Amino acid sequence: MSEHEHEIDMSGFDEALAASGDQPAAEADDATRQLAERTEDLQRVTAEYANYRRRVDRDRTLVVDQAAERFAAQLFPVVDDIERARDHGDLTGAFKVVADRVLGLLDGLGVVTFGVPGDPFDPALHEAVLSDTSPEVTVPTITTVLRPGFRRGDRVLRTAMVGVTEPETPAAQPAAVVDGEIDQPGPAAG
Repeated sequence: MSEHEHEIDMSGFDEALAASGDQPAAEADDATRQLAERTEDLQRVTAEYANYRRRVDRDRTLVVDQAAERFAAQLFPVVDDIERARDHGDLTGAFKVVADRVLGLLDGLGVVTFGVPGDPFDPALHEAVLSDTSPEVTVPTITTVLRPGFRRGDRVLRTAMVGVTEPETPAAQPAAVVDGEIDQPGPAAG
């Protein structure tokens, strides 16, 4: 072998060695890419699971709330009877104990009554079945409660059946009830 042939053989070896040296780098790049893909997959699955848990928790809360409201609604006629008995003085003895327990069930569910004489009339909360006028009121006002209303949180379960007294003067503009507060109309700008 000549010296020149020896060099050619060495250059081929150097090329093969250089090519084999790139192989671990290519494998490392491939492993890095696969790791990034798996990390993205894991993050996506983790986010989907977190969303699923939130949805299940929200749905569970909704089902519990709906069941509580249906149960409470079934008690409303019993509460009406209890209130009539109380108005007639018949709420005594063992019947009073049972009545207190029934009313305690509603309290435990977070159900409260509303609609008392003197409250401003709100058509979203009250069903007006009687109407009258009087110079003593400046806004439509509840003067008679025929049946109390019930709500749980912000949700109205049953409107109150009421009698309403309106201002006698026709020039008076009715007040608007905004977010539970009375918004009195101001003087006309001229």
